[in-house]
Amino acid sequence: MHKLAIITARGGSKRIPRKNIKLFRGKPIIAYSIETAVKSGLFDYVMVSTDDDEIATIAVQYGAEVPFKRSPQTADDFSGTAEVLTEVIEELKRTGRSFEYACAIYPTAPFISAEKLEEAFELLKEKNYNSVFPVCAFSFPVQRSLELDDHNKIEMRWPENALKRSQDLPPSYHDAGQFYWLNTAQFGQEKKLYTSNSGAIVLNELEVQDIDNETDWKIAELKHSLLFPDL
Repeated sequence: MHKLAIITARGGSKRIPRKNIKLFRGKPIIAYSIETAVKSGLFDYVMVSTDDDEIATIAVQYGAEVPFKRSPQTADDFSGTAEVLTEVIEELKRTGRSFEYACAIYPTAPFISAEKLEEAFELLKEKNYNSVFPVCAFSFPVQRSLELDDHNKIEMRWPENALKRSQDLPPSYHDAGQFYWLNTAQFGQEKKLYTSNSGAIVLNELEVQDIDNETDWKIAELKHSLLFPDL
């Protein structure tokens, strides 16, 4: 086995209670990540890292393995994805399972597709990157962003760009927050999701939605229904 999918899903979501298994267009949102990973045929092993019994049960129901529970140390509010992946990869090694590549997939990423996972993986191999993940362009040039002081006085963050046309400014991108392909040997050395040797694939705005509150959730369902009307 050489390609591992790790879906990271702890139970203690604060802003949206039980977020990782909340129904999204009729089924637990984590199901989309699991089913896409399984059906893609890219992975030798698809597992969920969780500290929560209900999440574990739902994960198995939709086709993932839950070989062990996440430790309390990586299930708190402060541990990042890199810490979780390190724990999983090291624990699997102790049971005799090692992987050349790993893909960390978030449980609230209903827009991921097998095609994008494969595109990112091919880029990882072709360019020998340490990691590859999807990004999305900011809809407005960040070079012309504004800032407010404590008295609501507004000014340009970079006034030298005030008279520049938007189309003349280079695009900036943000992490789409969906998945990260990793070379596990390199990750083991640096313990970082992206490094000075990382690449990215570009998604459009319809394929990306940060989900941090109930309004985000509704927007995500609307976008998803436009992309996948026959669900």
